[in-house]
Amino acid sequence: MNEVSAFYTGPGQLLAAISSALDAAGVDRTALRPADLAAVDEFHIRGRRATLEIIEALGLTADSQVLDLGSGLGGPARTLAEVTGCTVTGVDLTPEFCQVATALSEWTGLSGRTRFHVGDATATGLPDESVDAAMTVHVAMNIPDKHALYAEAFRVLRPGGRFVVYDVLQGEGGEVHYPVPWAADPSTSFPATLEDMRRLLPAAGFDVISELDSSDESLYWFQHMRAKIQREGPPPVTFATFLGDSFAQMTANQVTNLAERRIRTVMFVCSRP
Repeated sequence: MNEVSAFYTGPGQLLAAISSALDAAGVDRTALRPADLAAVDEFHIRGRRATLEIIEALGLTADSQVLDLGSGLGGPARTLAEVTGCTVTGVDLTPEFCQVATALSEWTGLSGRTRFHVGDATATGLPDESVDAAMTVHVAMNIPDKHALYAEAFRVLRPGGRFVVYDVLQGEGGEVHYPVPWAADPSTSFPATLEDMRRLLPAAGFDVISELDSSDESLYWFQHMRAKIQREGPPPVTFATFLGDSFAQMTANQVTNLAERRIRTVMFVCSRP
């Protein structure tokens, strides 16, 4: 897993790079809202729109305690906290991601409702039945032991709580073209198939409420994003800030992977009985 963390860490100095990019664009950090950072911290296909779908599926209130397994730069956690008033704990393997996520929450005035810890999503160390809801967004592709991930989510979730998995799955169109935003090559990439997920989630104890394939919407999202960048130029900060020079090739491969059905994006909504 050190290889996974090293991949996401990239060239380092991520917070300074984000800060400099915002300053150069004339962004007023005192009025910064989570949506302003979506191009860099909603690090998943379909971005903030997908996060809002997750919020609806989780059924959160202001009193909800939520766990984000593999929280990255904290974009989804901040969106949840801003929209619903809930409190979110994020756990991520990459120390720099947790440091940056903490700073971005301070910049957006959400440090009181979001906190981020370095840790293993398959063994968080949190108490049993300690959260009302849990989610994992584009994380399991880097985790070979998916049963451990879903079993951990089940363990920390209170009975009746919702668990949402929104991930990239292996499609029927053949092997994934690399590099992609979650891996430079197959050595740290372990996408499950739809059939795997239909087995793994019930095996961990969950009732699967719904399954939503958004692959067509994901392809359109990439195509729309590319056209908008060509027309208007890139946002002040993007995923390229930490993915580096390979980002353009990763994006091109994602479009090809989706078009050829080598990958699929699917959201599973589950509950703990």
